[in-house]
Amino acid sequence: MPARKLKTFLDEHKVHYESLTHPTAYTAQRTAESAHIRGKELAKTVMVKIDGKMAMAVLPTTQRVDISLLQEATGAKHIELATEPEFKDMFPECEVGAMPPFGNLYEMEVFSSPQLAEDEEIAFNAGSHTELIRLSYADYVDLVSPAIVKLSTAD
Repeated sequence: MPARKLKTFLDEHKVHYESLTHPTAYTAQRTAESAHIRGKELAKTVMVKIDGKMAMAVLPTTQRVDISLLQEATGAKHIELATEPEFKDMFPECEVGAMPPFGNLYEMEVFSSPQLAEDEEIAFNAGSHTELIRLSYADYVDLVSPAIVKLSTAD
């Protein structure tokens, strides 16, 4: 079952979504493989600190966050990848590293790759290493209102 907070939010907004289970996987690429989803269609959440404030960078599994591009897009003085100990307690009902890309549920900004818009649907971790949520990309944008910015050289 998806993280309760996420499921409640989606249900309250009457959003159509599909829950997909897959064998346990701890990396985004292995998750895509085990769920039989192309890597570019699976969104991964990368936690970053922007001028000391936690935020989410959401991009296809096949990409890596380019800190300099994110810094340019945000105008921040300092950006760095967050460590698991720094963010693990921010998502109490999620397994570490399996948080959904809904920063609005956790009072943090979300920066999303424009490449995610290339597909009609988006799939992402639902709070565990064995479950994904798939919903329309348009619904994701409506619900999260991410800043769409260039996050990698592949964008």
